[in-house]
Amino acid sequence: MNSEQLQLLVTRVMPYGRYKGHLIADLPGNYLNWFARKGFPPGEIGNLLALMQELDHNGLSSLLTPLRQR
Repeated sequence: MNSEQLQLLVTRVMPYGRYKGHLIADLPGNYLNWFARKGFPPGEIGNLLALMQELDHNGLSSLLTPLRQR
């Protein structure tokens, strides 16, 4: 995990699915957990979803708050 990946969580939107158009950082935990169970998609979106799920699962979503204010 690096600062660039964290910044992408608050700027990149979900390109498909139920939450299409929502920021990755704003996706609900149950949706992220579903991906964790079923498998994350390949590529950048999958990596970002996995990172966000890890942050959410461990109660670290507040780390993104300062990045949202930029």
